[in-house]
Amino acid sequence: MTITPIADTNSLAAFCEKLKNAAFVTVDTEFVREKTYYPILCLVQVAGPDDAVVIDAMASDIDLSPLDALFKNTNVVKVLHASRQDNEIFFNLFGGVPKPIFDTQIAAMVCGFGDQVAYGTLIAKLVGVQLEKTSRFADWSRRPLTQKQLAYALSDVTYLRVAYEKLAAELETSGRAHWLDSEMDVLTDPDTYRMDPREAWRRIKSRTTNPKFLSVLREVAAWREAEAQRRDIPRNRLLRDDSLLDIAAHTPKTSQALSRTRGMPRGFAEGRMADGLLDAIETGAATKPEDQPQVPKRDRLPNGLGPLTDLLKTLLKLRCEEEKVAPKLIASTDDLERIAASDNADVPALSGWRREVFGEQALALKQGKLGLTAEGKRIRIMEIGDGQ
Repeated sequence: MTITPIADTNSLAAFCEKLKNAAFVTVDTEFVREKTYYPILCLVQVAGPDDAVVIDAMASDIDLSPLDALFKNTNVVKVLHASRQDNEIFFNLFGGVPKPIFDTQIAAMVCGFGDQVAYGTLIAKLVGVQLEKTSRFADWSRRPLTQKQLAYALSDVTYLRVAYEKLAAELETSGRAHWLDSEMDVLTDPDTYRMDPREAWRRIKSRTTNPKFLSVLREVAAWREAEAQRRDIPRNRLLRDDSLLDIAAHTPKTSQALSRTRGMPRGFAEGRMADGLLDAIETGAATKPEDQPQVPKRDRLPNGLGPLTDLLKTLLKLRCEEEKVAPKLIASTDDLERIAASDNADVPALSGWRREVFGEQALALKQGKLGLTAEGKRIRIMEIGDGQ
């Protein structure tokens, strides 16, 4: 079968019109991002219950507005796998994300397929098909695309239909569909994809919480983010995180001092962009105390929680194996440490369905009402005082 991509607006509009009453559509994208700040959308693959197409997003005669209308149709479920990057593309393109969303990677975590299962692995397990992988790292911006590339791209949405139907049926049977709600809320929240330069400093890993240091880091990170957006180049191509941390620590005031920054590209300090960076450093250094960023102080946990935390880890793994749900959806190591420290810890594991699956038993273990025992190679949960 020869695959011909949709490359004009009328054909796209006709296809989307056919899907406006569909119960669901499966969606995927192919893009490149190695040399740009914003991902360059190359293809969009969409499949309804019966039809599937590849849309050439780079075609000169295409306007993707019909696709936007389909994505805004709340009567049609949009099914994607590991959707965050795809959603970011659609947010930048259309100003919003598809709703409602069903993310098969997260659904698979609830249905016992482990943490962040890859698409190929999921399809192999649910559909029994081994996907071709050689086109995974193709340059999707080059034209013409080969039939092999198009077939690979289309397979990302055709097999996804079967995976969705099986996962949705499992969730309905088990009564776990609502377990996805909080995760889907994050994925469809526009704030998840807004790239505010003033918040860029929060993504940089720093061991220093000194407000003066953070004030400079905030300003230089905002300068880098805005400049990268304006020039549409990767932020690290301008300056790497290590350089920003070094600048925040030493606050260079001249081009000569700036040139001694760790990891500073040759000639950068003498170039035109250095003036903007030096202005940002000056602004950060002059920030008033009441306007300086503050990192919330974490509660100091008591010493000696390690053994109890390890017991909670064992209980979590055991309960997740019994319930066939990924531990990552229930609690992190940090959450377990907080539960070990307090029965009233403000963590997801102690509320909602997570409390039912794990939280109640975690507290019972702490209170000596529950124990763990070994039977051969297996660990078993037992109630203390039940005669066992």
